[in-house]
Amino acid sequence: MSNTEPVISFDNTEFAFEYKTSKQLKKASFLFSLMGKPWLVKIGTRLTPWSIKAGLPVRRIIRNTIFQQFVGGETLAETSIVAKKLGGYNVKAILDYGVEGGDDGEHGFDHATEEFIRVIEYASTQPNIPFMSIKVTGFARFALLEKLDSMMHASEGTLMKRFLKSVDELTAEEKEEWHKVRHRMMRICETAAEKKIGVLVDAEETWIQDPVDALTILMMDTFNKNRCVVYNTIQHYRHDRLKFLKDSYAAAEERDFILGAKLVRGAYMEKERKRAEEKNYPSPIQPDKQSSDRDYNAGLEFCVDNLQRIGLIVASHNEYSNLYATELLLKKGLSLNHPHIHWSQLYGMSDNITFNLAHAGCSVSKYLPFGPIKDVIPYLMRRAQENTSVKGQTGRELGLIKKELQRRAG
Repeated sequence: MSNTEPVISFDNTEFAFEYKTSKQLKKASFLFSLMGKPWLVKIGTRLTPWSIKAGLPVRRIIRNTIFQQFVGGETLAETSIVAKKLGGYNVKAILDYGVEGGDDGEHGFDHATEEFIRVIEYASTQPNIPFMSIKVTGFARFALLEKLDSMMHASEGTLMKRFLKSVDELTAEEKEEWHKVRHRMMRICETAAEKKIGVLVDAEETWIQDPVDALTILMMDTFNKNRCVVYNTIQHYRHDRLKFLKDSYAAAEERDFILGAKLVRGAYMEKERKRAEEKNYPSPIQPDKQSSDRDYNAGLEFCVDNLQRIGLIVASHNEYSNLYATELLLKKGLSLNHPHIHWSQLYGMSDNITFNLAHAGCSVSKYLPFGPIKDVIPYLMRRAQENTSVKGQTGRELGLIKKELQRRAG
């Protein structure tokens, strides 16, 4: 490692928006200004899904605005153009086929599995696509996961003991259905291991998360023996996730596998709080943002301290946390491009973090969803809501874009 530590500034807009034209920046500025209006976002997130289902002629408007900002394209071919462009600026891509639960039953789940495998095979032919992302709800019935989760909560013992006991108590028909889910996951991970592509398993709602965690750990135990293939997503806006991270590490030590940990803050906060209130159970969400930040940064410390057995992905839009991860590495005398650490932000957001990290030599990527507009609408609605609910996010994006436009004009 060089004796000269790189200076990373997330205020450097020249690096942040080098890959965008002024026209694209003006368009992004207009979009973020709209997302800064909560009342407008509330109306839009209700009307947009309904308009798509009703067949109203809104696809072109969506495609030219929010879709273009946050999604790589409708097809893998379209998305590959964006991925190659990012690669020109030393930024990698995490491909995400944007399917979230099939309306077509088992046939739909099998189709989604084949798409995930196709994405892995494509990624393996590209120099700057090291990962792809999957959602277990893309190939498993939500209600089955919900039943398993409920049964697991009624049992005692470790996560895996509760999981195995609950699977054993399913009906014969449900056991067969779960066997298909597990087989789909095995096929995805087997292909990824063979093609040397990492699989990032997305987090889900708390009331289906336990079986997703258990299934992911089973895959790690099989495929993460020599290198990190499978990563679990750990949402630190939940007050129990720092302990879960440490428990997962203990399981990795016991079973001798590498723990894949993608650390995020979370994406279902309002939904989680509302459900907890409606069903009268304690909220799984941290009491305040400070608690979430504290646990997230403690998670970073824990992972960097144990980097010999952890593959860490710092998936955050928090400037302090991203910078803190670099400081932890440098403090331990480790390189910013250490093979066990990677940074990532969503496509269309926080370019000031992504591209400045890339300039400093960090391994960093954009999370790049793709898929037909109707399939990625749930993802797009979350992005709109997130930019409205995260205090200061939209203002920060707007301020940086305006700063860069002024710099170019000057």
